[in-house]
Amino acid sequence: MTGENSLAGRTMLVTGAASGFGFVMSTAFLAAGARVALTDVGPDGARDLAATLARFADRAVYVSADLRRSEELDNLVRAVRDRFGAVDVLVNNAGVAPGIVRRDYVNEPVRFWEHSLAQTQMFFAVNAIAPFRLAVELAPQMIERGWGRIINVTTSLGSMLRAGMAGYGGSKAALEVHTAIFAGDLAGTGVTANVLVPGGASNTPMVPLESGFDRASLIQPEAMVPPALWLASVNSDGITGKRFVAAYWDPSLPVSAALEKAVAPIAWSALGEQTIFPPNYVQRT
Repeated sequence: MTGENSLAGRTMLVTGAASGFGFVMSTAFLAAGARVALTDVGPDGARDLAATLARFADRAVYVSADLRRSEELDNLVRAVRDRFGAVDVLVNNAGVAPGIVRRDYVNEPVRFWEHSLAQTQMFFAVNAIAPFRLAVELAPQMIERGWGRIINVTTSLGSMLRAGMAGYGGSKAALEVHTAIFAGDLAGTGVTANVLVPGGASNTPMVPLESGFDRASLIQPEAMVPPALWLASVNSDGITGKRFVAAYWDPSLPVSAALEKAVAPIAWSALGEQTIFPPNYVQRT
């Protein structure tokens, strides 16, 4: 593929890639010419996944990995490097939702005291620690080459803060804040770190059928594709430490106009203004 979002020659690693957002983004990256390593704990969309792997056999590989397990995460990184070499774009999309505690969490919210230790650990292991570790593993080579992307899928700020979203909200908030910190640490390296969110309840396995929503009225996974392609391309050079809301990205508009509608501050940047430093403190960025 040629054009403004061509990813020819780029290597991508997408977590949570067997279904939902991860699958549609991976397919779009492949169509744009990238080499893509798709990873998930299990091939939920087995038929579509198999068809995609067959269609892009020379540029696609599926690696099953449980991101809660350190050894499997290490094996994932090794497998991707053995197949494709250094990774240019990391998309931390994998996540677990409150449905691991109670399937109908939308209508019957899960209170924080209802979480078991194992469930709490799963939220943070998958939603926060694994993305952090993958960034730690892959960022140095990106920095060495002077170009790279870290795209972290968090969630709407309302979901982070809403009652009944403990575990999920807290772990996604950790990933949001880490993305802001990554962007600061990576300043001037050519490597960027940004957040991409759908913008609300979406038609993916993260929102269970028990919720009772009309699936057609939810945000469809394909909404993530236009901003993801742009963020992964050279056209987003220099754009870092931002939050992009996919539902607000209008692909019918020029990119500059789509950006204006979809971009938002990352994390809670304004809260930094509340910090009181000693007079002789020099903040280094």
